Amino acid sequence: MKRAENIIVGISIGDLNGIGSEVVLKTFEDNRMLELCTPVIFANVKIMTFIKKNLDAATPLHGIDSLDQILPGKINVLNVWKEGVDLNLGVNDEKVGVYAIKSFVVATKALKEGLVDVLVTAPINKYNIQSEEFKFPGHTDYLDQELEGDALMFMIQDNLRVGLLTDHIPVSEVASHLTEELITRKIETIRKSLIQDFSINKPKIAVLGLNPHCGDGGVIGKEDDAILKPTLKKIFDKGTLVFGPFAADGFFGSSQYEKYDAVVATYHDQGLIPFKTLSFGNGVNYTAGLSKVRTSPDHGTAYDIAGKGMADYNSFKEAVYLALDIYRSRMEYAEISEKPLKVKEKQS
Repeated sequence: MKRAENIIVGISIGDLNGIGSEVVLKTFEDNRMLELCTPVIFANVKIMTFIKKNLDAATPLHGIDSLDQILPGKINVLNVWKEGVDLNLGVNDEKVGVYAIKSFVVATKALKEGLVDVLVTAPINKYNIQSEEFKFPGHTDYLDQELEGDALMFMIQDNLRVGLLTDHIPVSEVASHLTEELITRKIETIRKSLIQDFSINKPKIAVLGLNPHCGDGGVIGKEDDAILKPTLKKIFDKGTLVFGPFAADGFFGSSQYEKYDAVVATYHDQGLIPFKTLSFGNGVNYTAGLSKVRTSPDHGTAYDIAGKGMADYNSFKEAVYLALDIYRSRMEYAEISEKPLKVKEKQS
């Protein structure tokens, strides 16, 4: 297994007008981080040096032009582009969005080819990244296309883990997306992730109902009785410890979530609002279900404080920690899975 400092963490820089560069630089100002991994920022060393000076940060940067020049113990910056970029911190700029995607696409390619071990993505602006070449709502959809598996948004903070059956779709379309096939597939993705990524052998999974009070027997919607309940029973009968659907309104307030290894929400805000309330700015967005490890902080570009040195970097730092933990867990899981069981011979 790789030594800690030799685990290479690829970092896509995100929106350069936002707080992404700041939280990345602040995370690695502590030299002890370089004992845990070797970071590679996919950007341009000149622009990262400019941002560093603007923040009055002391973080030393090591510019490289190819990934075979990576040095352990250094904050490596791969020059994805050579030209200068005009920054206007705190402003939504389509030109800057182009560089966010350049960074992300090259970093994903390096992850796919095994040139970096894990990927941590700084925040992007979902509006200024759209182009003829990139027509994805965000990071996750592109990763789902490029990497093997079935991407699932999994929010993590210590033992609080919240997965989503549906993510970036309008609330008006959620019910039509909740099919037996989707529910079964997403819960299996979460089950596998809990085993291989979090070392939980027999995970217990709770699922929240779609409608208020799980539909109150069909009075406030029929989806919970018609789709969720029978599907969850089928999954349970096949051996997965899945429970629910539970009424979402009191599930977190009553601390019911503490009894389960993961909670599955039916739509984005149903899961993200309680998660962000409970995680106190230390939450991480993990893309479960893929052949490679990708994490990100649970916040956006925060244009209002960009360039002011006010950004809290804890979520990004936790995203690095989680990526490393999952990488090691996967290596251990693969090692255990490959070892044949030794059967003790009976003595005659």
